[in-house]
Amino acid sequence: MANNGDFFRNMPPVTRNLLLVNVIMFIASLINEEFMVSTFAMFYPASPFFRWWQPVTHMFMHGGWWHIMFNMYSLVMFGMVVERVLGTKKYLIFYFLTGLGAVAFHTCVEWLEINYMGGSITKAMYTPMVGASGAIYGVLVAFAMLYPEAKLTLIFPPITLNAKWWVIIFIAIELFTGISGTQVGVAHFAHLGGALFGWLLIRYWKKTGKLYRSW
Repeated sequence: MANNGDFFRNMPPVTRNLLLVNVIMFIASLINEEFMVSTFAMFYPASPFFRWWQPVTHMFMHGGWWHIMFNMYSLVMFGMVVERVLGTKKYLIFYFLTGLGAVAFHTCVEWLEINYMGGSITKAMYTPMVGASGAIYGVLVAFAMLYPEAKLTLIFPPITLNAKWWVIIFIAIELFTGISGTQVGVAHFAHLGGALFGWLLIRYWKKTGKLYRSW
């Protein structure tokens, strides 16, 4: 039986390295949270805390143990499968494009809220966004598009559905909670942005015949 070390070494390289960087950044945040958040979390572009690298680095920051555990579990379980289908280079591009798409969508929604919906510019400027969740939602969408009939069972409640239906349910929940504001402190529109960009990329690669073509 393979041990945990063998499992880690046998991960596809992008998934393995993404996991490592996320864990390292999380440990660094435990040591000096104020510096890590102010430097590497994503702030609204008008904020005095905004730095040009934050649209990338925020993907490796997390807000707590449950946040990183859920994201890294999803990265390993679904990212390994998607990486082996797309190939290393294409998966790396896919991951970062969905993450950047997530932050772009989130920022656009913030701008609309501030300028047309009475949102607080002060709140936007001083509220950081962290997490790999946007890219993870892109990965989940990719998995569901590649294996729509795959059976997935939640830990709680133990309900089994096809992958495509789980993704549709998750996106519907994110859309509802994002519009209604019933769950504050979560970047729902970043999740939706990552899912949207993931869907667009997989759909484009399928349409152009590049999905299974190595680069």
